[in-house]
Amino acid sequence: MSETTRALRSDAERTVRAILEAAERVLSRNPAATMEQIAEAAGVARTTVHRRFASREALVDAMAAWATRQFAEAMDAAHTDSTPPLVALYQATANVLRVKIDWGFAMSRALSDDPEVARVHSDVERRCEELFRRAQDAGVLRADVDVVWAKRVYYALCHEAAQDREGDPDAMATRLVDTLLRGVGAGQGL
Repeated sequence: MSETTRALRSDAERTVRAILEAAERVLSRNPAATMEQIAEAAGVARTTVHRRFASREALVDAMAAWATRQFAEAMDAAHTDSTPPLVALYQATANVLRVKIDWGFAMSRALSDDPEVARVHSDVERRCEELFRRAQDAGVLRADVDVVWAKRVYYALCHEAAQDREGDPDAMATRLVDTLLRGVGAGQGL
């Protein structure tokens, strides 16, 4: 590949990324925003947006696919299969919260009909369940805890934490994991 071809490809990738990032910002504030508003926020002509994305729906689908790749990379970076479970749980949580905060609009559409998006989400869900089982085997989670239920509670906590768009993902991850592992009660059972 020639230097010119590489430079053109790199420029095109930067343009697409700028459009996706601008679309996230604009659509997060106004889900009914137009392609023209997105183009303006990206600093490109409306025709450039239309050249890259045939329709608004195609743009939203591309955003969901992009956010899903970021989501998978966030899990990969946590090394959930090899890092000690408590460390992996914290790191995966902080990484995922960053994606959910930065790509909230796109992540809310990430359960689209796109088979690749569905595959990635299924893979992340499987890896999360494996991490919870490792955490249980290591004594991080009680032996009597239903791992599937714990994972659902964890997902709900992640969803709620990500609603705080101004929060620090590391601090939120610490609070979230603490809430998951220790709860909010005073330790008195029924």
